[in-house]
Amino acid sequence: MTIIQAIILAVVEGLTEFLPVSSTAHMKFTNPVIGVVSTPFSDMFEIVIQLAAILAVVVIYYKKFFDFSRINFYIKLIVAVIPALVFGFLLKKHIDSALGNLYFIAGVMIGGGILFLFVDKWFTNHIKLF
Repeated sequence: MTIIQAIILAVVEGLTEFLPVSSTAHMKFTNPVIGVVSTPFSDMFEIVIQLAAILAVVVIYYKKFFDFSRINFYIKLIVAVIPALVFGFLLKKHIDSALGNLYFIAGVMIGGGILFLFVDKWFTNHIKLF
């Protein structure tokens, strides 16, 4: 991986991390376009730049993350993480296989986009917040 390829991947990660789209999927699509071959180093690089994006979120919301007087926040955070940990552990082989299949990733992204459209329309028509 060259420095230019690393910069392009970092930009893709940075632009897609805060959007309701999969930054991982976008990096998986970007790799073959810019000529990055999957190696242990490139896989670790993707993990490290995703960790950096997550840490950026923690830094931005540090007051909320480190406000220990609000125990409900931590309980909700733990409850929200448990299913991901359990399913991630149980389905690791399938997840790794799926992340290597660009057609599967594309199908999931298209399906998720369609789902977002219906959910957004449903909330717009049924939920009045203000």
